[in-house]
Amino acid sequence: MNWQCIGEQYHEISKYSRGKIGGKKWVEDADTGTHKVYPDALRVVELPEPLLKGNESLWDAMRKRRSIRRYSNKPISLNELSLLIWSVAGITEETAYYSFRTAPSAGALHPVETYLIVNNVTALEPGMYHINVPRFALEMLKQGKFGDKTASACLGQDMCAHAAVVFLWTAVVPRCRSKYQERAYRYIYMDAGHAAQNLYLAATGMDFGCCAIGAFYDDEVNAIVGVDGRIEIAVYLAAVGRR
Repeated sequence: MNWQCIGEQYHEISKYSRGKIGGKKWVEDADTGTHKVYPDALRVVELPEPLLKGNESLWDAMRKRRSIRRYSNKPISLNELSLLIWSVAGITEETAYYSFRTAPSAGALHPVETYLIVNNVTALEPGMYHINVPRFALEMLKQGKFGDKTASACLGQDMCAHAAVVFLWTAVVPRCRSKYQERAYRYIYMDAGHAAQNLYLAATGMDFGCCAIGAFYDDEVNAIVGVDGRIEIAVYLAAVGRR
């Protein structure tokens, strides 16, 4: 069989067929849990409880959802940011074995981590942050303005520099691959898509603009976050700002 591209090869290799599901556990994949924590963060910002009432209905948000690339220079508040964060990574139920979140994940493994490039949020210093999911807090990893650098890494998409905040999703590959082997990459991208759609709907319901970004220079975005591009990889971004 002559393959047209590596994408076709991957799709074929990772297929499930009757009598052929799964395989051997990847030896290199250690237990990575379901979330990251940065104990050496520059500071930790506890997020206010998200206000889950008073916005548009889900049906209105779905009808009005568009990719919006132009934003005003007005900031968003920490309370508003808290609601956006809850929409992509909020814990909705705890059980003895799993933490259920607002966005679904294959096997409840949650390989996707969420970072923020904060440009213009009231009461929050510009910088790069990581969402500490169980604590519902922001861990500040880098101080300063990274909007222009993020825009450059996203093929010059200036909305990253003008947005109030840019959500940046990475995936800790072994977290999913230890169970799903080659097929894990499919699930990783699905998981990131679930989170991004939640963000789209939440932003629309709050009358914010949102635009997801799949076109970026992988190594440059990995470098902004400080991940190795193999064990943890950048997979998706989304800019959010006030209209």
